[in-house]
Amino acid sequence: MTSAHRPALSGLLLAAAGAIAFSGKAIIVKLSYRYGVDAVTVIMYRMLFALPCFVLMGLWAERQSAARDNPLTRRDVLGIVGLGFVGYYLSSYLDFLGLQYVTASLERLILYLNPTLVVVLGWLFYKKPIHPIRMVAMGVSYSGVFLVFAHELSFAGADVLLGGGLIFGSALSYALYLIYSGQLVQRVGSLRLVGWATSVACVCCLLQFVVLRPLSAANVPVEVLWLAALNALACTVAPVLMVMMAIERIGAALAAQTGMIGPMSTIALGVLILGEPLNAWIGVGTLLVLGGVFIVSKYGAK
Repeated sequence: MTSAHRPALSGLLLAAAGAIAFSGKAIIVKLSYRYGVDAVTVIMYRMLFALPCFVLMGLWAERQSAARDNPLTRRDVLGIVGLGFVGYYLSSYLDFLGLQYVTASLERLILYLNPTLVVVLGWLFYKKPIHPIRMVAMGVSYSGVFLVFAHELSFAGADVLLGGGLIFGSALSYALYLIYSGQLVQRVGSLRLVGWATSVACVCCLLQFVVLRPLSAANVPVEVLWLAALNALACTVAPVLMVMMAIERIGAALAAQTGMIGPMSTIALGVLILGEPLNAWIGVGTLLVLGGVFIVSKYGAK
């Protein structure tokens, strides 16, 4: 292998590893629920363990020459706070709530619709035209989710409607973050934005717990603490860094396409660890979602 090919290979490996690590989040959350804790408590501990890492990320970004030459303005700070609330706190909380009612497989497929939501929001807010092929691809993706959704509804009942709606709200919140973060990330830098925006989200989750739960609710089984630490480090902080490093090496488009391994990884882990079903409905639905999102991404610049 030539030295020219090494960055590309390392970028692909980082993107794949990041996608697999991200996919483990839903598995760990559902394992935590088996110990009788709720979403407010689970997300509080996840963010508590992740907060020091994200603060360090933000501080490190501030020490770089680009940040020193471009200090944050009041408008930048307000933008970071708003994006942190919508893109990380709200989307994460809705996701954790939804996972109480649906399988990890359906959760990942709904979240993977995110690129299609970005396209629709871009059309609604900025009048960006939608390529006809992308319209067809979005229809294919949503039909795949509907297929798996209808299958779960047949045996899990009305709770699937609630869970699916919450997770779709999570995907929509993160799509809003992506839509509005474009200009800010160009001004402050991606690492700086992620570090401080996720720190804001962590603080929101901690405050939410203090407001909604008695402090005695923090007394949880030690297994929940270990799962929260694993979720924070292996499924939150590490994949953020891996994906950012992958984008530096191979670009955002190829990194996103490599990330298509994520839904398949979630389904595999759900079957192996959680004992979730694997059948033709899930298989066909997954292929439809992945195929549609791939086409949407491929025609992203057209």
